[in-house]
Amino acid sequence: LANSSSSVSIPCTARSKEMSGRPLIRLYSQVRAFTSRHLIAGVKTTRSGSSFASSERSRAHPVAPFGSWKNQKLSSTSTGKAVSAQQFSTSEPKSAGLNKSKIAFIGTGKMAQAIIGGVVRNGAQTTSNIAVYDINEDMMAQCVERFSGIRTSNSLYGVCEGADFVVLAVKPQNVQVMLEALKEEAAVHGGLPRETVLISIIAGVPLVAFQSFGEVDHVVRAMPNTPVTVEQGCTVWCCSEGFPEEKKAQVSELFGAIGDEICMSDERFLDMATAISGSGPAYVFLTMEAMIDAGVHMGFPRHIAERLVINTLLGTCLYAIQSGEHVSKLRNDITSPGGTTASAIYNLERGGFRTT
Repeated sequence: LANSSSSVSIPCTARSKEMSGRPLIRLYSQVRAFTSRHLIAGVKTTRSGSSFASSERSRAHPVAPFGSWKNQKLSSTSTGKAVSAQQFSTSEPKSAGLNKSKIAFIGTGKMAQAIIGGVVRNGAQTTSNIAVYDINEDMMAQCVERFSGIRTSNSLYGVCEGADFVVLAVKPQNVQVMLEALKEEAAVHGGLPRETVLISIIAGVPLVAFQSFGEVDHVVRAMPNTPVTVEQGCTVWCCSEGFPEEKKAQVSELFGAIGDEICMSDERFLDMATAISGSGPAYVFLTMEAMIDAGVHMGFPRHIAERLVINTLLGTCLYAIQSGEHVSKLRNDITSPGGTTASAIYNLERGGFRTT
């Protein structure tokens, strides 16, 4: 990140002998602060969930803390030539009015708590407008303890009553039972308002499963991934036909509070996203594990190998975003003919790394 024309260096925690607690989060915060000060100085663009009107976004905005990106021509620090790059903005996203709505959560697991934390910390919603219900009372109590001011309910209908958005965050195997119980409870009280929006973050359950519920007109199916827990997730989502544009903007704001979000017009992309971004962190962790073990095998202490791998992946991702180049070109730039990197990649290809 520090180029030849800058004498500024990042006060990286990784230089210390020991990295206790959550070193990657601390390191990321430092990198983000450095990026904000030196890479995007004087740049001003806007990022708004509602500004992405098309149902499919060929260039989705990046992770929330960095703001938006768009194609720009920047001067290369090494050659002075104009290069195409992705430009960041620290401008605050325009509110789509989510903070005026009430959100209910059925299920209070890690993903639900990640969404709650994101919208609250980023000012998209207040805890007083959030209600939760979980059949596991201990889990619900933990959520309330973590987010002071959240309302709880002792029934499915109770948590949904008065809510504009109902986030379904239960296990896939419990969906049918939950929907049937909610339908029965709602029938006793005259049903849910038709304009209530159901948002499912349940993996593998299609829109039709919720549309057949028959109580509401608007349904969203979303596929977030685990990095949403640190507000660096990527959520791909789609909605039912006739979904109001105003509601789309609010759903975009909801998921934008926990990272990047991409709205697709065709539900089939949700299954593809499950394989790429949904399960992707597991692939990355496996790769990290293999690299760390290789480092230990070569003689590094494990904590040093972990630091090398984590910082390599973090720096590489930031470099890929900032450069705007195709990843194959970036890889080729550091693969010298007959060099050690070329030899390593050859062995990876022989092992079926890419095709697997």
